[in-house]
Amino acid sequence: MQVIVDAANVAHHGKMEGQPSLNRILQAVAALEKMGYQPVLIADASLRHEIDQKDEYLKLVEGGKIQEVPAGTTADHHILKLAYEEDSKILSNDVFREYNDEFQDIQSRRIPFNFKGDNVLVGSAAKPKKIKNILQKISTQTLNEFEKKGYDSYRLKKNKKLSGIAVAKEAIDRITKTKEEGIDSKLENVFMKIPFFEKVLNMVEDAETTSDFIIFVLVSPRDYRDAVRNAGNIAVTVGDRLKMDHAPLVAVRNDLFTKPGSFELNIIYSDEILEESPYHVNITINDHDYPFIKKNSRNIASTVAARLGTWKFPIVSVKPSMLMEKPGNFEIHLEKGGRD
Repeated sequence: MQVIVDAANVAHHGKMEGQPSLNRILQAVAALEKMGYQPVLIADASLRHEIDQKDEYLKLVEGGKIQEVPAGTTADHHILKLAYEEDSKILSNDVFREYNDEFQDIQSRRIPFNFKGDNVLVGSAAKPKKIKNILQKISTQTLNEFEKKGYDSYRLKKNKKLSGIAVAKEAIDRITKTKEEGIDSKLENVFMKIPFFEKVLNMVEDAETTSDFIIFVLVSPRDYRDAVRNAGNIAVTVGDRLKMDHAPLVAVRNDLFTKPGSFELNIIYSDEILEESPYHVNITINDHDYPFIKKNSRNIASTVAARLGTWKFPIVSVKPSMLMEKPGNFEIHLEKGGRD
């Protein structure tokens, strides 16, 4: 990882009456390299006039080892801007308080340091603060955008305790109730509006009374692997108990609304499943939350697909925006995708 070194701040560390020290800078560079970092030295133009070993310092500047900020540019602002543009850490004891409004969560980038004799003690950056429930908020708004375009979604949040037996029993109860009372699928009327799905229905005799189901098991990402292990047994158990000609297909999906240790079921007639997501999801997010949302983009896609009843995940793209200054800010835009 690249670390931008606030050269003036390092050189002035511990200075009482003496000059800022070039050796301090070189010691810091050596310590960072030993830790596997790639140091980039940035200094304000005035440091060349104050440093103790001027000739050696100027050689480093002329050789490109130390970069001086452009004339008329504030070194602190230049360092922060470069760090955010290149997603780098900053070695500095300056807290950059005057720039908190412009650059969010500076302390998660800043690495503090100290000198003990000739040794450099390099600290660690503070952990970035995460906006509470931002993944759920993004998923909720995404589902809202789909619903505006006529696609209903599964919204129940019972969060029953997770186990293979519990999942099978819930599926059996739900399917039995459906057979006894008649299906009133919240998705069926919506999908009938889609030409592609209407063609599929016309090709399947008695599609409305078929007993072939897709069971989406929605679990927390933490429980995904354990739930997958039980998927086959759940399918066999449900199929045998209900005397189905074909066991239902059980698909486990990561779901951001489901609490660890619990589950939800979205049970849909197999003929109601859309193979492709009708829309891709474009998320524009603030710089602060971008890495976290990018890392979880597949979980967002899984959540949306399972609750819409779409077999394949929508493509979820995440991009940062400098216009969104505050953590928690985001926008959702659906872009036409899938099959016509």
